[in-house]
Amino acid sequence: MTIQLPDFKGGLRSYEPRPEPLAVTSGTPFTSRTVFSAAHVVADPFADTSPDSAAAVDWDATLAFRRHLWSHGLGVAEAMDTAQRGMGLDWAGAAELIRRSAAEAKAVGGRIACGVGTDQLTGPASLADVQAAYEEQLALVEASGAQAILMASRALAAVAKGPEDYLEVYGHLLRQATEPVVLHWLGPMFDPALEGYWGSSDLDAATDTFLEVIAAHPDKVDGIKVSLLEAQREIDIRRRLPQGVRCYTGDDFNYPELIAGDDQGFSHALLGIFDPLGPLAAEAVRVLDTGNTAGFRELLDPTVELSRHLFQTPTRFYKTGVVFLAWLAGHQAHFTMVGGLQSARSLPHFARAYELADGLGLFPDPKLAEERMKNLLALYGVTQ
Repeated sequence: MTIQLPDFKGGLRSYEPRPEPLAVTSGTPFTSRTVFSAAHVVADPFADTSPDSAAAVDWDATLAFRRHLWSHGLGVAEAMDTAQRGMGLDWAGAAELIRRSAAEAKAVGGRIACGVGTDQLTGPASLADVQAAYEEQLALVEASGAQAILMASRALAAVAKGPEDYLEVYGHLLRQATEPVVLHWLGPMFDPALEGYWGSSDLDAATDTFLEVIAAHPDKVDGIKVSLLEAQREIDIRRRLPQGVRCYTGDDFNYPELIAGDDQGFSHALLGIFDPLGPLAAEAVRVLDTGNTAGFRELLDPTVELSRHLFQTPTRFYKTGVVFLAWLAGHQAHFTMVGGLQSARSLPHFARAYELADGLGLFPDPKLAEERMKNLLALYGVTQ
């Protein structure tokens, strides 16, 4: 049996779906790497909302997906950009998400780290306003019992005059933090409003400021998450980190080689692509735990084509592909997103994502995925 999929030239092509999913194991904790999946949120499809409304979240489905990730040994990076922070999920929704997910993590013994930002600021802000917003969110995350991830701030990027303002704000927050945090450098390909972060559009100068923040407070930095999609720059930063500070790759283009590492070190992982790749990624890390780097690469390298497809320009809309695959995989009953972002990618894009994911064996029930793909195609007027 074949399915007719639209190509990128206005035509249709035949594809034969995979009959069986990839066989994976679950449960055993990782020993060689710390791995987080940045998880998406599931919208409530029955809520009467518009793109300008506050997010309506299906809490049961959202938490069930986190339990799925934990069951495979992955940590959950909560309320990050994958969860549509700043793209449909406001601070009130993120705060509720953090509280609920942290409580769920405690109940099931799952690892969780949560994003701390300044997205409650909706207009022009001063440096003091930015610092106070960060403090409010940091207090909530710490009170929930989760680890804090200090995310990049649009408000700070807008108000900072130079590197000294970043040093001041981050230095204050690190001194205040109760436990070591993860610092997140999100590049402008993920959020154009973050252009010039750390006080310069020159990445070498920005890197120096970033590392200066860490060097001044190494005891308060568990690690860094680098999302610049430049493998060599991440490696260079990784080699300059103080002893004991981890590098969590956020490079959704080059993660296999960065996690595998080299003779001078390796990256841990905090990745949005590990939302749809969860079971397969966990299987690969368990192979790596045995010292079998080649086996790890054999499992994970073939996933890069899918990841690069989902994260293609404009990269910030990768969340649409992530949620689309969660629907096909049966993790949610609908393909609806917070803010209506299910419309952010084209039908040919979805068709290629389905083909690549199916080829990897990512769908627990390939027949269900095929039926849902056909339903979407019919909605667009494609008959089989």
